[in-house]
Amino acid sequence: MSNRHVVLVSLPGLRSRDLATMPFLADMARRGSSCRLIPSFPCVTCPVQITLSTGTRPDQHGVIANGFYWREKQQVEMWTAWNEVIESPRIWDRLKAHDPALTSAVWFPLLTKGTTSDYACTFAPIHNPDGSESLWCYTKPLELYGELRDALGHFPLKHFWGPLANIESSRWIVRSANLAAEKYAPRFSFIYLPHLDYAAQKFGPDSPQAIQATTELDLELQSLDAGYRAAGLEDVLWLFAGEYAITPVSAVSYPNRLLREAGLLTVRETEQGEIIDFAQSPAWALADHQFAHVFVREASQIPQVAAVLKTDPLIERVLVGPDRAELGLDHPRSGEIVILSRPEAWFAYYYWLDDARAPAFARTVDIHRKPGYDPCEMFIDMPSRQTPLDATLVRGSHGYPADAPERETLLVSSDSTVVDCDLLHDCEIADIVYRQFGLK
Repeated sequence: MSNRHVVLVSLPGLRSRDLATMPFLADMARRGSSCRLIPSFPCVTCPVQITLSTGTRPDQHGVIANGFYWREKQQVEMWTAWNEVIESPRIWDRLKAHDPALTSAVWFPLLTKGTTSDYACTFAPIHNPDGSESLWCYTKPLELYGELRDALGHFPLKHFWGPLANIESSRWIVRSANLAAEKYAPRFSFIYLPHLDYAAQKFGPDSPQAIQATTELDLELQSLDAGYRAAGLEDVLWLFAGEYAITPVSAVSYPNRLLREAGLLTVRETEQGEIIDFAQSPAWALADHQFAHVFVREASQIPQVAAVLKTDPLIERVLVGPDRAELGLDHPRSGEIVILSRPEAWFAYYYWLDDARAPAFARTVDIHRKPGYDPCEMFIDMPSRQTPLDATLVRGSHGYPADAPERETLLVSSDSTVVDCDLLHDCEIADIVYRQFGLK
């Protein structure tokens, strides 16, 4: 295995049952092997991707949600953090320390900017002074995006997230990864293909649209494999890892509205609508799918805030201080309180009590300014062409602990000797990679 190449592909929403409509991946599972995969809590994009690429859990690597609240700056950062926030070494760091000849490519996982890998590509639109965006990607080397753009056109950001999200974004990622394989032949690659995330949340994980998405993605996985073969890379270990499973939801909890009605959340009135006053609010919740970090300004108010949250029947658990360790989130970056929804519910970030006072960004695709995740950005109101403010539209969610088969995902290996067990946790996948290169 001295010249083996390892490709770890991160697939949100992948379930064992999806192999029925994914013939390429199912055939790989038959020729190689597959096993049940348990994602670490919280079962959302950034924490799971960092667990996959470090082999450590959120209370070690510090990525405790899809966003951060930097208390000292009184600033929320959603989706834009750089690699430097990660407190554990990545797979490529350990490979490089073991052997400088072991090159790595990182293709589109979150928190990629500033990566220490040899090669990289991720979306990085340029925000212009007039509020518009220019399409661009962050790449290593810097000039690589120009080459990819010339060969493939711009990365189709509008198909990566929002009401137009579809297979085109994953197709571009596959094609660009294949070009990188041909140009650089990286020994290790970590690739994120988001396609199964969309229809399962929008229409439900068992909807016809979600099933169609599995078929569409399977064709791209086949193209990815074919591209590596065409690049002359024959000894390739493929590891297709589900990030989390998406399950049906039928209810929405609004923890920020609950806090506001109790006099525990303060807003500022602006020309753009109401904005949370992070400096003055006694408490507020960074809502992230089926869990939320609740930040409480004064320790003396934590019991009051917890008591208010416990009045919502859609909130299953309210964990304070050291109790957060029960969910692996006893970390300085976590909220003073961590809450978990019931499995059939999810948390919307909404904090306004009157839609007329909603901030302007609420009706747009604006993943960076919203203090939480907003799946309603996948929908669009016509003819206004705005993001609707109806959180009940959402039919699928994730984040809840993977404590039942329907919340487990799947690992498929092209080599039957590499994965020979029935169940793995996502934090164990890094060790599989290390073993291929002689690391213990």
